[in-house]
Amino acid sequence: MAAVIAVLGTGTMGAPMARNLAQAGHEVHVWNRSRDKAEPLADEGIAVHDAAADAVGGAEFVLTMLTDGDAVRSVMTDDGALDAMGDDAVWLQVSTVGVTAEAQLRELAARRGVGYVDAPVSGTKEPAEQGKLVVLASGPEELRPRVEPVFDPIAARVVWLGEAGQGTAMKLVVNTWLLALVEGLAESVALAEALGADPAKLIEVLDGGPLFAPYVKVKGQGMIDSSFPPSFSLALAAKDARLVVEAAREAGLDLPLPRAVAEQMARGVDAGHGDEDMSATVRTARDTQA
Repeated sequence: MAAVIAVLGTGTMGAPMARNLAQAGHEVHVWNRSRDKAEPLADEGIAVHDAAADAVGGAEFVLTMLTDGDAVRSVMTDDGALDAMGDDAVWLQVSTVGVTAEAQLRELAARRGVGYVDAPVSGTKEPAEQGKLVVLASGPEELRPRVEPVFDPIAARVVWLGEAGQGTAMKLVVNTWLLALVEGLAESVALAEALGADPAKLIEVLDGGPLFAPYVKVKGQGMIDSSFPPSFSLALAAKDARLVVEAAREAGLDLPLPRAVAEQMARGVDAGHGDEDMSATVRTARDTQA
């Protein structure tokens, strides 16, 4: 059944999500802090608004896909989106914000009295465009049948994880593995080059074996070619790495690998590569002096 959906944030992930929802027959309204990023969606029958509060007015579902917890909080409170939501509307919080911010956003929803589902997504630009993200959903069981038709056009799979907050927890766990894989691949490529070995042979050796993962080809070839069109930016990857470190610390864990990854990716951002793909972390590995 078609629904009225507001998408707040139309960047690399939010824009294709809005398109897929519209193509599935939903009435979609969007807002973005920089309107020029949202404007192309108007050619596809999607309503573009200047104010977040206007975008959510009358929406049955409000989906937030923004950079971090501070950005989500600001839009929902300072920009008035939360107050503008209908009493029966459901807030689908799909951004990666970390455990502390998620708990704060959940509390905002509870105070306002609107439904809330914590549902960060796993995937980058291409899966978002293809409607093949993995949604890590958590929230009240009674909301599940209402929100699943909204998730269907954007996701290959929806994994339900329990009470709100568990989606964000699992997203950080997934990102711990993903960031370690990307950074490990970058340093392997850099080491191959430094030793005079052909890094392309690394991919050949791993391909099809027990150590292989699709990212080895997806990211590895870009690293070898020094080609970094952003599928998921290094700046966002560095932010996500910091969230992992913070969550581990709050849980009483000292995890040296996520901390090292966060520091390495932060160096790449500081060097001016934040807008490039996260695979650009190989630049930092190549520049490391012993």
